[in-house]
Amino acid sequence: MRRKTVLASVLAGVLVAGLSVVGADAAGRDDQVARAFEGTTRSTAWAQVARIPLRFPTYHPQGFALVGDLIFLSSVEVLEAPVRYPVPVDGYDRSPGKGIGHVFVLDRQGNLKKDIRVGEGTAYHPGGIDFDGENVWVPSAEYRPNSRAIVYKINPKNYRVTEEFRVRDHVGGVVRDRRTGLVHGVSWGSRTLYQWTASGKQLAAKANQSHLLDYQDCDYVSRSKQLCGGVTGLKTPTGGNFELGGLALLDLKDDNRILHEIPFPSYSAAGHSVTRNPVALEVDGSKLRLFTAPDDGEETAGTELLVFESPISG
Repeated sequence: MRRKTVLASVLAGVLVAGLSVVGADAAGRDDQVARAFEGTTRSTAWAQVARIPLRFPTYHPQGFALVGDLIFLSSVEVLEAPVRYPVPVDGYDRSPGKGIGHVFVLDRQGNLKKDIRVGEGTAYHPGGIDFDGENVWVPSAEYRPNSRAIVYKINPKNYRVTEEFRVRDHVGGVVRDRRTGLVHGVSWGSRTLYQWTASGKQLAAKANQSHLLDYQDCDYVSRSKQLCGGVTGLKTPTGGNFELGGLALLDLKDDNRILHEIPFPSYSAAGHSVTRNPVALEVDGSKLRLFTAPDDGEETAGTELLVFESPISG
């Protein structure tokens, strides 16, 4: 009985935190997240305070955006997996496969409110997403490197999807700078970092300075900064796989210079690093809160919304 009481209290706190941001000053709120994250270290104690099963088909989750008391979750439903070619064909290392792009809208208890479809033809793979205070920005790309992508925005009030621009590369995630209006994106494995105008004019394409993490999902925080989660897959001496996960704060106005980064030492029911795909952070009073959903729908326990908290230092 006590466990149920504690969980209900946590969920209530999460819901209140989500509602409190509506109509709040976005820059001030995001400054709190950036400052709180910069106070973390690799020794910071993170407590898992909630594990919420998502009881609908979730497929392969990709990105989170917190919009008031709602959570937008992008995911790819793979109908036919891409197959690697023996030798490249027309510059591609694999077939495009087939699939459906989803953006799910959830409440903070994990209940599905809406299933929004995105993508076109072979560009069915949504990536990391971001809320700019008015719209949720979503890329949908082919499920292979050096391909193509479409960048959409979704109105969170009426769920209308609008195509904004197209890119001749795989775009794995986007963030919109609330100060400049520019859109920033990452390529396959985040090896190239892009910058576009809101209408899609490319302003920059530069190599990622970090070789530690492949950024999977990023959110705008503070003044021209983004906070990204990601993983690096490593081989163990026994031939197994190990996921090194972490979080990084990047300066958008200074070529995505790394301002602060930490490893994240928690794993999911399926054994994934919890920063494998969707991540989102917020501040609630004296706590820094992290939302993740690392597991696919068909894995051990299905997709679970995992919530972690750490005390804010200083």
